[in-house]
Amino acid sequence: MAASPTPTSSLVPPVVPMELHAGNRDRLVAALRAHLSASVRPLSGLVLLQGGEEQTRYCTDHLELFRQESYFAYLFGVRDPGFYGAIDIASGQSILFAPRLPAEYAVWMGEIKPLSYIRDAYKVDTVFYVDEIAQVVKDHFGDHGKPLLFLLHGKNTDSGNFSKPASFEGMERFDTDLSTLHPILTECRVIKSNLELALIQYSNDVSSEAHIEVMRRARPGMKEYQLESIFLHHVYMYGGCRHCSYTCICATGDNSAVLHYGHAAAPNDRTLNDGDIALMDMGAEYHFYGSDITCSYPINGKFNISQKIIYNAVLKAHNAVISHMCPGVNWMDMHKLAERTILESLRKEQIVQGDVDDMMAQRLGAVFMPHGLGHLLGIDTHDPGGYPEGLERPKEPGLSSLRTIRELKEGMVITVEPGCYFIDALLTKTRGDLICSKFINWQEVEKYKSFGGVRIESDVYVTAQGCRNLTNCPRETWEIEAVMAGAPWPLPASSSTMAAEAENGNGTPKAYKS
Repeated sequence: MAASPTPTSSLVPPVVPMELHAGNRDRLVAALRAHLSASVRPLSGLVLLQGGEEQTRYCTDHLELFRQESYFAYLFGVRDPGFYGAIDIASGQSILFAPRLPAEYAVWMGEIKPLSYIRDAYKVDTVFYVDEIAQVVKDHFGDHGKPLLFLLHGKNTDSGNFSKPASFEGMERFDTDLSTLHPILTECRVIKSNLELALIQYSNDVSSEAHIEVMRRARPGMKEYQLESIFLHHVYMYGGCRHCSYTCICATGDNSAVLHYGHAAAPNDRTLNDGDIALMDMGAEYHFYGSDITCSYPINGKFNISQKIIYNAVLKAHNAVISHMCPGVNWMDMHKLAERTILESLRKEQIVQGDVDDMMAQRLGAVFMPHGLGHLLGIDTHDPGGYPEGLERPKEPGLSSLRTIRELKEGMVITVEPGCYFIDALLTKTRGDLICSKFINWQEVEKYKSFGGVRIESDVYVTAQGCRNLTNCPRETWEIEAVMAGAPWPLPASSSTMAAEAENGNGTPKAYKS
């Protein structure tokens, strides 16, 4: 591989307009009013959310880097801890309640901002202190008896955890509703505004650029954590992204068959070997809005035959799904399309055998792709709303891992991330299954025992007529090889033609110089 060029970036971190969050509040108020009207309930009350609190590391005084609670971030965009926020359903007016900071804060943490600064910075109507919540609610919204507080309480269908409803001193003086807000606010988050989409696109642009930088600099002999470090440096240095959407997965060799590798007990610490496949799943976050991108490629810059077989099987599934995506398409159907496409490719290479319809009926696809095809993306990597009331999670292998089975809607952002892995635990279990084991050519599978796996993941926006891929990384094997050899990205048109011809056996891959 050629020496990688000095990293550069033309990206400029954008100024985020607080109109984004004002628009989110407006959409919530409209949805709540529609729901209350349909339920023949008064169009009054206060939405009240409690923002996140700073956390120390166990019993120490070390403060972990704060990141705002996601629902609160969606509605108010506040970066600081300790806030509350309220929205009057009748008028649409918004209120922030800021913590009353002690004088010594100015010595240790910086200037204490006046309430007027907070009001102007976050584009809300009024700002008070947190210790004034009860009095403000009583004085401003108690003309017709006890004000009703709509609090956020509901289950996250990915984690199984429940959101924390707001709590404050004197709250017992008011009526509360714990059931109405959560499903309505969650559904608001499912459909992205143009301003939200712009931030998700920016996170994708920064992350795509960083993935390419990692790709160019990867070498046998490096450590996986060095690849993680390159990514983290690039998105922060050039993109202004202090947070990542999730813990980086920098898996090489057989680690690439570990779906959520990179955790504390498997900390991206393997040495990269010549001949390894790399699976890099990393995404930056900018002003709360994230990205989730996976690239897979050979560490030495050149796909061998086995790597090309598995990679192209996954790429074919990735492209097939994106080509079918549009409003009204069912996501479980897209998952099954990805499974079928991968199984057909594996059968062509005699890794599996028999009728693909029979394989699908026996859920053989889950042996090679045990995770779901993708998930909603936004302020959270696994954005909520995958299973609204009335939708039940499937029970079958593979399908039970789907984070949504919804029909696609215009305005959704969802990841497309098919994969094919050789996971020893699943293969061993399948070998003992009298029905499923007959579909697998065990002699061929043995050749892939230490292969690991391949995943290709893009973030896709559903448009009125189809969809748009927000991710911009090399995907074809010849594109990856060219970029790893020093070619610019996107590839020049002439270079793309030459590389494609070489891929088809009509030429020799071009050697690029940085």
